[in-house]
Amino acid sequence: MMLRVLLLTLTLFTSAAFAASPVVLQRPISLDTGSGELFGSLLLPKSDSPVPVVLIIAGSGPTDRNGNSADGARNDSLKRLAWVLARHNIASVRYDKRGVAASLAATPDERNLTLDAYVADAVAWGKVLKADPRMGPLIVLGHSEGALVAALAAPQLDPAGVVSLSGSARPVDQVIRQQLAGHMPPALLLRSNQILDHLKAGQVDTGVPAPLEGIFRPSVQPYLISLFRADPSAAFAELKMPALIIQGTNDLQVGVGDARQLKKAKPDAELVVIQGMNHVMRIVPNEVKQQLASYNDPQLPLAAELGTRLVRFINGLRAS
Repeated sequence: MMLRVLLLTLTLFTSAAFAASPVVLQRPISLDTGSGELFGSLLLPKSDSPVPVVLIIAGSGPTDRNGNSADGARNDSLKRLAWVLARHNIASVRYDKRGVAASLAATPDERNLTLDAYVADAVAWGKVLKADPRMGPLIVLGHSEGALVAALAAPQLDPAGVVSLSGSARPVDQVIRQQLAGHMPPALLLRSNQILDHLKAGQVDTGVPAPLEGIFRPSVQPYLISLFRADPSAAFAELKMPALIIQGTNDLQVGVGDARQLKKAKPDAELVVIQGMNHVMRIVPNEVKQQLASYNDPQLPLAAELGTRLVRFINGLRAS
């Protein structure tokens, strides 16, 4: 009798454990945009009914679908975020932007990249997901620069919700000016501001000093010109659907002030400020060496509150 009770208890415990962790289909996914093929990853929890789906849009530069960069930084931030969602019965698609990783061939020359193309790609992915009978409400989530892409794509998609994760409220040229200030010699800072002035005015600058090539190389300037035209706060203010703003206090790239400015632009948006969270979604002290180390540590867990707040927001959309 005791053995039977023990077996029953173990069975119930095991069933509860499986119920808490749904079976997840993980497979590659691709999209022919008509101007190049893009490649991504789908996580789809097994369900008898449609599940919410999050389109995850990566941040600036050569950042891939997992949140890793071609410059060697590997933290798997977006990959881990997708699995947090999957464990809560929420599907996701994350993808390599054109010109990056598996999607390199879509735009191999960065001189041909534009913000408009990134927005059009996000819209195309979103339309595919909205037409998929396995998917329920669509949520568009952008991280860092991807938050701007999400805000610009949303009016064309009419998703159930939009999430800005570590997204700037200011035009990107202002963010770059702030990041460079105090981190380079005065003469070089003056030159960088001159280049930014030219790009903001829609003009290329061919005389880039070697120390600034990584930021302002001539081949990336057409993209920067297109990017600097956008106003994230204005784009966010235009959103008609529910929105969630998530920002960490220990983010060295985007500040809480940006999050509050986005909230001011769209007062009905929900604002979540996570104490100690940095730009790659980890709880890390506000100390440069530890911050930099976190950008290359895929084993470091995501901030727990990030998953909790995100899942709560999505489940609220599902219930409404």
